[in-house]
Amino acid sequence: MSSLVKTTMLTAILGIGAVIAMTATASADVVCNHRNECWKVKKRYDTYPATLGVQFYDDKWYEGHRHEKRYTWRDDRDDDRGYYDDGKWVTFEVHHN
Repeated sequence: MSSLVKTTMLTAILGIGAVIAMTATASADVVCNHRNECWKVKKRYDTYPATLGVQFYDDKWYEGHRHEKRYTWRDDRDDDRGYYDDGKWVTFEVHHN
């Protein structure tokens, strides 16, 4: 096998690996409230208080805004069943029927 063929094959294999790695990367949504407190979540809940004024964004938005001073970035939570309100984490209430 010539070195040109080997190089072409190696380049193709590396390119396929890169595509697989990019598609396997976990994605997370970003939630921001009316105070511009933002954090990443694994799931979009519909139980945020209306007064919180939450907005959801994707990873692309995060990459473009994560260094802006107007946003306060809060810790990502392992259990993201809740929200930040004025710097405090509030867990969603559990309703039993």
